[in-house]
Amino acid sequence: MPGPTDPLEPWPDTVRWQPVSRDLIWVELLRLGATLAVLLIGLAIGWAVSGHRLFGYGMALLVAFGLWRITVIIRAVRAWGYAERDDDLLVRHGLVVRRLSIVPYARMQFVDVTAGPLERAFQLATVQLHTAAAASDARVPGLRPAEASRLRDRLTDLGQHRAEGL
Repeated sequence: MPGPTDPLEPWPDTVRWQPVSRDLIWVELLRLGATLAVLLIGLAIGWAVSGHRLFGYGMALLVAFGLWRITVIIRAVRAWGYAERDDDLLVRHGLVVRRLSIVPYARMQFVDVTAGPLERAFQLATVQLHTAAAASDARVPGLRPAEASRLRDRLTDLGQHRAEGL
């Protein structure tokens, strides 16, 4: 059987990827909408005060950017996934630059679960894994609180048991 052709998909048949909640799309779209609204209001005020058409062009570019960003957000959330294996956690994400992080349970130092006001409104949380190397930290956003708690407890338990063997 030939090896994998994509280095980011090394275990297509043996790994069961878990997707994040699609409600994360709404959280990200609301964040984008708030940012664009502030910028558009600023440009509209500038246009009204100065009457210079460059502000109108800026508004048009901002709307075009917003439409492009909506597409990217939808696709990016669908690209997030995680998989629990016996010795490590796999986390994948990204569209243009795809990333696959493999975090061994024995290397985890602590696990955070966070949820800002917007995430809480959509009943979502983020699990953040911290290791000794900052570059190897991984996060899994868009989890339901029960799943985030379960994952946190499982990762913490597995991390303690694996670290005892070192």
